[in-house]
Amino acid sequence: MAVPKAPAPPSVLPQVVRQPVPSAMPTKLQFKLGDKAVHPKHGVGEITAVDERELGGTRAVFYVLKILDNGMKVMVPANAAAAGGLRSIMSSKEADAVLETMRAREVAVDVQPWSRRFRAYTEMVQSGLPHEVAKVLRDMHRLKFDKDLSFGERHLLDRAKSLLMKELAFAKKVTEEKLAAEVASIFQA
Repeated sequence: MAVPKAPAPPSVLPQVVRQPVPSAMPTKLQFKLGDKAVHPKHGVGEITAVDERELGGTRAVFYVLKILDNGMKVMVPANAAAAGGLRSIMSSKEADAVLETMRAREVAVDVQPWSRRFRAYTEMVQSGLPHEVAKVLRDMHRLKFDKDLSFGERHLLDRAKSLLMKELAFAKKVTEEKLAAEVASIFQA
């Protein structure tokens, strides 16, 4: 007599559920075409494109930022824009606070010797933070009245000006020349 076969046990292997592959396009872009943004190392630029590109086998979305001072194009990954320091132009109220930082009588870095002070100022400029850059601008202007600036100090002063002045002018909705005159009057006082 034939023994009836038992029903086959249900599969013990997990079911593979295919998830749709998410697009590299973030759900919400921080910037759109034509927006002005501030890159911490290069200053104010305009978003000229939002491109999806493949790098190293991974697709990602990039902001293409055209720097206004020199026309250089910088690509910033959209998903790491904030972590990389890319930010919107400060508000008029924030610009007023930065100008107050320039008016302050304190000194941001009071360490000796000169090489440590220079390194601290360099780090402040490289941070790209408006208040930190304003402190460098303020301190280098004061130092300029006391002595001739070294090549490195002049470079820091120029770098701080180029990073800050255009953004302040945009924030205050004035020309760079008018803003430069206001800043010069701060340092004359």
